[in-house]
Amino acid sequence: MILRTDRLVLRPWEEKDAQALYQYAKSPDIGPHAGWPVHTDIENSRQVIRDVLSAEETYAVVWKGDDSPIGSIGLKIGKKSSIASGDAEGEIGYWLGVPYWGQGLIPEAVRELMRHGFEELGLKTLWCGYFDGNEKSRRVQEKCGFQYHHTEKDKELPLINEVRTEHVTCITKEQWQKRAGK
Repeated sequence: MILRTDRLVLRPWEEKDAQALYQYAKSPDIGPHAGWPVHTDIENSRQVIRDVLSAEETYAVVWKGDDSPIGSIGLKIGKKSSIASGDAEGEIGYWLGVPYWGQGLIPEAVRELMRHGFEELGLKTLWCGYFDGNEKSRRVQEKCGFQYHHTEKDKELPLINEVRTEHVTCITKEQWQKRAGK
């Protein structure tokens, strides 16, 4: 599946994307804020593409007209999610390379994934979360209409061997339709 916005293409990750992934995922400003470790080399990034980013409904975020990923966005549906509880619910996760912050690209990608989830996949509720201190992620969720739902203290993050507080937000299909004027 390929999704498009005004400025972006959301497409499946490929092993050939390992160099571009490593370029951004080696930054300590990306993974640790999202709960995953800094990538150590291109082979590590290639393995992450195979093991994680090849999952269904996971997309490389690329500029239109350029095929090199600058970030990632994904939708975990039902039991694949750590937040969503039913088959008609999904959880959105995302990250963007530091050089592209502040341009509204991830909100644009999130809005398209929301449309896809509600209109094409028939989901009823979408969930999202951010860890204490990740204000950029909180702002993305606000801009996209997600509403605060609850806070989970002492959430274990085994990939980076830390415990954090996560704030969980959600939006229903009906709330999204009102915001989108549908």
